[in-house]
Amino acid sequence: MADTDMTVEEREAFLADTHVGVLSIAREGKGPLALPIWYLYRDGEVILSMNGTSLKADLLRKRGRATLTAQQESPPYQYVMVEGPVTVNHEDPDVAELAIHYLGPEMGAWYARNNPPNAESVVVRLRPEQWLTVDYGKVM
Repeated sequence: MADTDMTVEEREAFLADTHVGVLSIAREGKGPLALPIWYLYRDGEVILSMNGTSLKADLLRKRGRATLTAQQESPPYQYVMVEGPVTVNHEDPDVAELAIHYLGPEMGAWYARNNPPNAESVVVRLRPEQWLTVDYGKVM
């Protein structure tokens, strides 16, 4: 274990906190698609919501795997990267829970009311198999 590695408890708490993630998905003949995304970490899974007709949803179905990185953007820098298989399900995402997580109760409720899921909405679940964690606060 490196001096900057997070414990299991630290990495799971970090991932459950509020960070914009960067979702990376392999593409044929190109570099990976890497996009910022809101996510929730619940019961050992990264949960994402998106339009099921989007490029990222299409790639997730085709590749069946993805990587998500979440980072602390101010010192002491920290990050958690998870990689693993994904499932793409046609189910109504809990837009309110996601929006409230990122925007707070008032703004999150407004966002959810004004951005309801539609027939194309999907929920993506990423089950972490590989972890990479760094907490530079441990060496400061």
